[in-house]
Amino acid sequence: MAGTPLAVLDLVPISAGSTAAQALRNSIDLAQHAERLGYARYWFAEHHLNPGVAGTSPAVVLALTASATSTIRIGSGAVQMGHRTALSVVEEFGLIDALHPGRLDLGLGRSGGRPSGTRQSGAAQGVVPKGWLPQGGPPTAAPPRAGPAPAGPELPSGGYAANGLRIPPKFDPGPLLKSPRFALQRTLLQLPRAEPQDYAAQVDDVLALLRGSYQAADGTPARAVPGEGADLQVWILGSSGGESAEVAGRNGLRFAANYHVSPATVLEAAAGYRAAFKPSAELPDPYVCVSADVVVAQDEATARQLASGYGMWVRSIRTGEGAIEFPTAAQAKAHVWTDGDRALVADRIETQFVGSPAQVADQLERLRDATGADELIITTITHEHADRVRSYELLAQEWSNR
Repeated sequence: MAGTPLAVLDLVPISAGSTAAQALRNSIDLAQHAERLGYARYWFAEHHLNPGVAGTSPAVVLALTASATSTIRIGSGAVQMGHRTALSVVEEFGLIDALHPGRLDLGLGRSGGRPSGTRQSGAAQGVVPKGWLPQGGPPTAAPPRAGPAPAGPELPSGGYAANGLRIPPKFDPGPLLKSPRFALQRTLLQLPRAEPQDYAAQVDDVLALLRGSYQAADGTPARAVPGEGADLQVWILGSSGGESAEVAGRNGLRFAANYHVSPATVLEAAAGYRAAFKPSAELPDPYVCVSADVVVAQDEATARQLASGYGMWVRSIRTGEGAIEFPTAAQAKAHVWTDGDRALVADRIETQFVGSPAQVADQLERLRDATGADELIITTITHEHADRVRSYELLAQEWSNR
């Protein structure tokens, strides 16, 4: 692929009527297709207690995928550090690197509550994204966007980047984080009375263990073998210009901003990272990868049908139910929407790029230009595996001609 690299983010989705075993086989097959199509890297997310998502352990799925591929970079997008220790993560990825050296990306994500100490977001610190229009709409000169199929009443107004990229109102995760499922997840993932470590300190520990320079407070050294000296690219994933962006920038690491999860804050996240960036031996300049939810088909009408289950799927996540098995088009058509449900998923629906290869590529270019992204990472979910493979294939063909 010429120009800006494209990558893949895979949640290992389970389709309605299918199984976790089939979802895993599908993901390994998709990774092989992505390698053949020229995608730069293939990442697995980590999610728990979601009936429709089989990606519970990035390290395990990466080990399987590494054996089924040979050249594409593979990695985590991201390991949830709120219930891990730095040592366990370095050792796990060190084991994979021992047999597949030079191909692993270690993406670290914050989870399990905020680290100790309150830090302001990038916007609160005065990091103002360039080209931000808080209200109204895109300039009249902006090309028409390939928007999603309507999910209900008119979507609420938010803002646009200067080039027309949709920046919707912020989603309030408060009710979701207070749901019983999230409380149960913490109970099951953490040992009794355990508290999450400070995220910035965890990242420092990961880097020290990889470099072989870790020392406890009393001066006792620790060596992670395998892991020490592993040829990993360390990434930080974040959804705002706050803690994660600052940690990535301060350490001179690569940063992935989540437009597909938190489109309202993607400009803030990229700007906050660049503002905090300090060159490192590995990375002299900032490097930003931005994610996008995408469904591509030969024509727009087909793409919209393939994407029709997305709203139900997002709703299941945001109600605290946990991601459901991805619906069929018939199940999506039969679903009865309330106004509250539509509002719950509006920001995600309207920022999903759905359409023909040219339409979606235009939207991706707009996302790249608005955020200054060096790379784009694509996540696609459809009910049928063949449609998901075809979506990535059509996008790769179109992108290579840009």
